[in-house]
Amino acid sequence: MADTKRAESLPYHQLVERINRFPQGAPASELLERILRILFTEREAALVAQLPLRPFSAAKAARVWRVSESEARRQLEELAARAILVDLDHDGDTRYFLPPPMAGFFEFSLMRVRTDLDQDELSRLFFEYLNVRQEFIEELFARGETKLGRVFVNETVLPPELTAQVLDYERASEVIRSASHIAVGLCYCRNKMAHLERACEAPLDNCMTFNQVARSLIKNGSARQVEAAEGLALLQQARQLNLVQCGDNVQREVNFICHCCGCCCEALLALRRLAIPHRQYSTNYQAKIETARCNGCGNCLRYCPVEALTLEKGEVQAGKRGNARLLEELCLGCGVCVGNCPSRALVLVARPERIVTPVNAAHRVVLMAIERGTLQHLIFDNQAHFSHRAMATIFGAILRLGPVQRLLASQQLKSRFLERIFKDVDITDFSE
Repeated sequence: MADTKRAESLPYHQLVERINRFPQGAPASELLERILRILFTEREAALVAQLPLRPFSAAKAARVWRVSESEARRQLEELAARAILVDLDHDGDTRYFLPPPMAGFFEFSLMRVRTDLDQDELSRLFFEYLNVRQEFIEELFARGETKLGRVFVNETVLPPELTAQVLDYERASEVIRSASHIAVGLCYCRNKMAHLERACEAPLDNCMTFNQVARSLIKNGSARQVEAAEGLALLQQARQLNLVQCGDNVQREVNFICHCCGCCCEALLALRRLAIPHRQYSTNYQAKIETARCNGCGNCLRYCPVEALTLEKGEVQAGKRGNARLLEELCLGCGVCVGNCPSRALVLVARPERIVTPVNAAHRVVLMAIERGTLQHLIFDNQAHFSHRAMATIFGAILRLGPVQRLLASQQLKSRFLERIFKDVDITDFSE
């Protein structure tokens, strides 16, 4: 009986191993297997476990699975229709890839109302796996310095002298305006909490995806397409409701922006729970308190999504109940507190050092892989049998790293070939 049960679980164990070859993995547990059993049939788990890490064609999947190309394409399209895979347009052809669990197929499963899976049970399992247990949250939010997401500053509360200094990729409004496709779906975090009767009153239908990922979700009915005007209106509404914009930690081709509340959002809950330093997620700004103006009303404490403000009660003066105090190491620089200070005692100021944002997804993935010790999986992916173009993408990203990080990459791979590349190639030759 034990051998039979182990054999039945083998495809899911293989799928977990495949998921954890990518820098954004998911710690193995009985809970994770129960989640995967809802999302994947046993046959699908066995097939997906064999897929390459990098985007691939139906022809590639056909060779890996040893089936006809038409059969491979049918299976891939079926998985994409359920938002397990993302299908991308690539020079008139389609490329597929398995996104990580977060932000990826975990979230996509709750971004619309579905009857093909038990969303109540899935929400309970997600809550246990992400909000009660520590392992996945620590893996996702506390491990390594390069993170999946970052916070966008509320441009409307910046002082005039700083507004001109905000770069386009730091503006949520510019991400919306410049996107080739914009999709809106249900907020995974609040939808999950709604199934558990724990959700707040913030809107559900305002989670945004962009560009090629948005095109895939729209095509497969996982999210609805909107124009930039509606996207900007949703952004304005979210800011009026004191929601924080958390999005893709890249400068180019941002894939998502969530409008996050401090009570439901996985990321904001994790930042408070694990006391993760602000530098890993924050904007290039931070709040500053002008003590002379502070009347101790405590409004900022109520609105800060990560509890980065406290109230120091000193000697009570006329009309003053104490002074707000900022915990700078926790401040995200989102600006929510600034917009809610009736005495205008809070302002945003530039941080002494700018936060480094990866150029694109390839750059971010390589950084995360180096920090997590998984770079070798990206380069030596047996299923992928990398084309020269894919190899060039990864090596190009590696060669844009700083000297220390390139040394770490070389040590991980234990490769004289990489050491030779790092020694001989001028990094400017690989700039985009």
